[in-house]
Amino acid sequence: MNEVKQLVEEVNRAFVEHKKKNDQRLQELEKNGHVDPLLEKQVERISAEIQGLNDMKERVERLHTALNRPGMEYTSEPSADPERKAQRKAMLQYIRKGEAALSPQEFKLLSSDSDPAGGYWVASAMSDQVVQKVFETSPMRKIIAVETISGDALEIPEDINEASAGWTAEKASRPETATPDIGVRRIPVHELYAQPKATQTLLDDSRIDIENWLANKIADKISRMENTAFISGDGIGKPRGILTYPAGTSNPGQVQQINSGSASALTADGLRSVYYALKNPYADNASWLLSRSSVEAVSKLKDSSGQYLWQPGLQAGEPQTLMGRPIERMEDMPNVAANSLSVAFGDWRQAYTAVDRTGVRILRDPFSAKPFVMFYTTKRTGGDVLNFEAYVLQKTAA
Repeated sequence: MNEVKQLVEEVNRAFVEHKKKNDQRLQELEKNGHVDPLLEKQVERISAEIQGLNDMKERVERLHTALNRPGMEYTSEPSADPERKAQRKAMLQYIRKGEAALSPQEFKLLSSDSDPAGGYWVASAMSDQVVQKVFETSPMRKIIAVETISGDALEIPEDINEASAGWTAEKASRPETATPDIGVRRIPVHELYAQPKATQTLLDDSRIDIENWLANKIADKISRMENTAFISGDGIGKPRGILTYPAGTSNPGQVQQINSGSASALTADGLRSVYYALKNPYADNASWLLSRSSVEAVSKLKDSSGQYLWQPGLQAGEPQTLMGRPIERMEDMPNVAANSLSVAFGDWRQAYTAVDRTGVRILRDPFSAKPFVMFYTTKRTGGDVLNFEAYVLQKTAA
């Protein structure tokens, strides 16, 4: 944690310098109508430095949390559990030599996880390891709701319309009121694949932790593709993203969009409008989704009293914030440009649900890309918005 403390001190130092230079930039802009390009570059450099320090601080804190997690299971060290040791041995044998090298007992260990579609060519611990690494590297999965199913879709009841009511006098008639209708929201799962490859020489090298290498390669690819789909997926063969629904508030399936007040930039007034547009039940657990360049843009904005809207994480374990609410860096969010939806604000566990079907399938292919061995890996995941009023978008428009 000494490293975290040092990084926090560097963030504080950089933030003080950032405020000084940006105040100078704003004064020049107000006085002269333009800013010295050298000063503009200095502000951008310091802002980028703060983002880099914040990233490093968050990575170190995550590592510290993981290393101190009770009962940490997934390490490169062999497990003391006999069944897990046998599964690990079978998995390594399969990765290195293929199905023909497995004994009947080892073959059974690798198909121990069964579902209606049949066994998975991966032991349960390996499957869990891949899924855990996906969770750790996909920013959206950290903040949304995630359900695991054994079928092809998650079906959730939802209210189509509200019940009606009315005031009445003591002796007045009481006509029947409207009854709410209940519908079903269906989130199907879609197949996602990764296909890392390695030379047979690498696989034969017993000094390499092949199981961990393969899990990392698979998780890295899957997490990046999932995160993109959760933000901007069209729902055709993939999850549907938060940015893909039409603007509006009057009909189901519409998401409120607030103009920034500028045709090409974010503004303090526009961000404030987004903040106050979110309904109270969701505001206490809300966070902002912004790309790195968008965070740099908002770091220069002040409110009417001269206070900065953005604050870096000035304490250990503290995230950077915008108007007091946490910022989640999402590089899949669009950068600021005309008509872009570059800012999202909401209670994401209420707004969005990802659906996983149990298990990860790995098929070893030594033939298609000689001299490489390919590992065709599939995972089934879906996702969609469940509560359209639980988040608000900012559109860069006048």
